[in-house]
Amino acid sequence: MFTRPNPGRTTAAAEGDVVVLLIGMRVNHFWAVHQWVPVGLSMFRMLGELTKDRSRGLLGHVMLTASPRTYYVVQYWESKEKLYAYAHSPEMFHHRAWAILNRKERKGKMRGHVGLWHETYVVPEGGYESIYADMPPFGLAAAAGVLPIEARGRSAAERLGRRSKTAAAE
Repeated sequence: MFTRPNPGRTTAAAEGDVVVLLIGMRVNHFWAVHQWVPVGLSMFRMLGELTKDRSRGLLGHVMLTASPRTYYVVQYWESKEKLYAYAHSPEMFHHRAWAILNRKERKGKMRGHVGLWHETYVVPEGGYESIYADMPPFGLAAAAGVLPIEARGRSAAERLGRRSKTAAAE
């Protein structure tokens, strides 16, 4: 939170494809605290278990709000395979949370008090670019590391067209 900014312009040190998961909730009825608080706490619990075990593939995350009703997390993953593995692993909390949600839905106990959503993007190398001016590591740069902007090109077009040495050799 109180990280010093990197002076000048920097870019994210991401290599290869980037997997971005946006996941969140919307409070539909503020008075139904018993419905939406557990959902929010579940997200914190999942992020906690992912942060403890970096081998699961979560590189970094940013928690944001879109309105007083809508809260979400931008997550950066090593690969879609690691994201899928986490989502389907019976040992992880996500699997149990979805089982509870599905049981409630089948029993007709979902009353629309809280909405859930996610969007997943697999962005191929050369299909993303970033620039940070006088910023501490944030977003993709916090997840993948920071480079001076010159390392990837001075223009967005140069950064977008960039291919790693590994990809260029293939």
